[in-house]
Amino acid sequence: MKKLILAEKPSVAKNIADAFKIKGRKDGYFEGTEYVITWAFGHLIQLYDAKDYDETMKIWRFDKFPFIPSNFEYKIKTSSKNKELPDEGAIHQLNIIKELINREDIDSIVSATDYDREGQLIADELFLYFNVKKPIYRILINEWTEDAVKKGMSNLLPNSTLKSLQDAGMSRQWADWIIGINLTSVASLRYGNFKQMINIGRVLLPTLKIIYDRDKEIAEFKSVTYYKLIVKLKILEGNELEGIYYEQVDKDKYNEKFDNKAYLLQIQKDLSKAQIIAKEVEKKKEYPPLLFNLSNLQGHITSKYKTFTSDKVLKIAQTLYEKKYITYPRTASVALEETLINKTEKVLNALKIGLSYEPQIKFINTKRIFDNSKVESHSAIIPTYIKPKNLSPDEQIVYLAVKDRFIMQFLPIAEYEETKIISKPDGDIKGVFISKGKVELAKGWKIVEDISTKDTLLPNVNLNDILEITNSKVNKIDTKPPKLHTEKTLLKIMETCGKKYNNEDDAVKNILNGFSIGTPATRADTITKLKSTGYITTKSKNLTCTELGKMIVNNFPIKELMDLEYTGKLEKMLFDIEKQQFKKDEFLTNIIEFTKKSVELIKNDDVSPRMSVSSKNSLGKCPLCNSDVVESNKAFGCTNWRSGCKFTIWKDDWYIKSLGKEVTPMMVELLLNNGKVGFKNLKNYDGTSYSAYFSYVQNDTHAFKWQKKIIN
Repeated sequence: MKKLILAEKPSVAKNIADAFKIKGRKDGYFEGTEYVITWAFGHLIQLYDAKDYDETMKIWRFDKFPFIPSNFEYKIKTSSKNKELPDEGAIHQLNIIKELINREDIDSIVSATDYDREGQLIADELFLYFNVKKPIYRILINEWTEDAVKKGMSNLLPNSTLKSLQDAGMSRQWADWIIGINLTSVASLRYGNFKQMINIGRVLLPTLKIIYDRDKEIAEFKSVTYYKLIVKLKILEGNELEGIYYEQVDKDKYNEKFDNKAYLLQIQKDLSKAQIIAKEVEKKKEYPPLLFNLSNLQGHITSKYKTFTSDKVLKIAQTLYEKKYITYPRTASVALEETLINKTEKVLNALKIGLSYEPQIKFINTKRIFDNSKVESHSAIIPTYIKPKNLSPDEQIVYLAVKDRFIMQFLPIAEYEETKIISKPDGDIKGVFISKGKVELAKGWKIVEDISTKDTLLPNVNLNDILEITNSKVNKIDTKPPKLHTEKTLLKIMETCGKKYNNEDDAVKNILNGFSIGTPATRADTITKLKSTGYITTKSKNLTCTELGKMIVNNFPIKELMDLEYTGKLEKMLFDIEKQQFKKDEFLTNIIEFTKKSVELIKNDDVSPRMSVSSKNSLGKCPLCNSDVVESNKAFGCTNWRSGCKFTIWKDDWYIKSLGKEVTPMMVELLLNNGKVGFKNLKNYDGTSYSAYFSYVQNDTHAFKWQKKIIN
């Protein structure tokens, strides 16, 4: 008899087959003497659409909502090309899986999908769909190396022991369906004037609110001006140091910012000499940053490389995981389980060979690295003992980030010396000058990424030395507004649900207790969806709300969905379901009651122009159907798209770009109102300039093309 192993993807199935030296690949599976290994392609089945339960739901009407199925049903996932048809590849693989399950020589099944909420659901929904009666087991491993696979297969658990993980996965899936289907539908009917989709989501809206709040903070920011007095202090040998004027405002508090410029100018007039009254030298240690969890890895990469998004980092990390080069990436942990001490030493010994700083690398067992209290389900992301080959440039960037962060933990601590010199000016001047310097004593772990420290060197001075004030100036400083959010800063707020922690351990504990917005696996997708729905847009690495996004936040009546605290509580409930501390039925009852109440609020909302998205920000009328044309994240399009209108002008239109111009709102507005738009200073092939009008017309195949008319 044989065991059937179900992997999440073909690449993982291949890793399992390689571990057991199984070479026999057939259509949709591998087969050896002990194991048959097949795979899914992520989710092969999906929840019914509303119209699958009731055909009349094809047409949205207020009286059809709220719509809550009595039982949730599943169907084969739909084709990406035609949502009305099932995906042919899914049908084919499902048939293979069903046949293998029913084979007489298969006595049991092993679920080998990712060990998380979504991975559990991918397999379990298939077992329920096929009504599997044979024993089902679960392999729980953090990487797909040969050693890990063999160890995992020798320590299988009954799949039933993961029932709470399945409950959490289904609760998340069903809750998002209930909220998304109901609130998106009635919001689109109420505010989209039957023309524009208003996407509503449990995680989507609070994330939008984070970006909106920062935009608003910047818009309402009022700059404050203050002044600083800066001097040059010269010692007898001719060396100089810079000092800033401070006045004591409390027992241990000094202030260098002054509102009154005239006050500092008066002090400046009387400056001549100063005497050193204190010199403090302190040696300090700087520890390496903690190991990566997914959010920190995404933030690290996106802040360093313009071409990376958090979604891209996740996809590359997942690929590296499936290639056996790194451990499971969808983790919230920044430490390793204490059971991994020996394995970690093996990985370190394999990866340090040949590094220029190899002699400095020493394996250590500390709580910063190995700490069960800082691990939930999955340890931090680290490399495996397998050295990668033939990585793409993007894969190389992500892999080296993980590897370098890992190596840093086992190098000496960076050390520096910090010096503070306090000097008192002559006369009746109230304050003192403070000079600060910093000198690197030991580079330590910073050698890995060649992180340079900018030293501020101070000359050698002693207590009571007299210094000559050779130069002074009063600087005007205007406070600056906070910066727009980047994916790095947004991910951090989503991870901590907007809370700030002075204590690193408190932050880790909160993250691992599930009180967050979304999960490590879903946050990148949420940011991507905010862009695709047209709620936010990007400016370089920065994220900012569109007018549509602002309108949603300002006027959408279900304020709980904007509340980080409320969303964090829902995520915490899902976490508690995983831990058998909360019941699936209670969670879904909560969601259904919330949805019913919300649907009625939207239905009865007093709609006014403030909430009408079709007229707001309209750039003009569609030449095909006379509906409004509005701006989205990637294009300018007709709001009547639901009824089939295809009028669209893409922002990255290749033809307009080839002219050295951009598709802008003003350009589209001129085109819609005048039927044409003019450009000056266009270049011929010979370098001469010309001007032309451009119109946007349909050809015989009903596709839109630009027509040019040169102006004499």
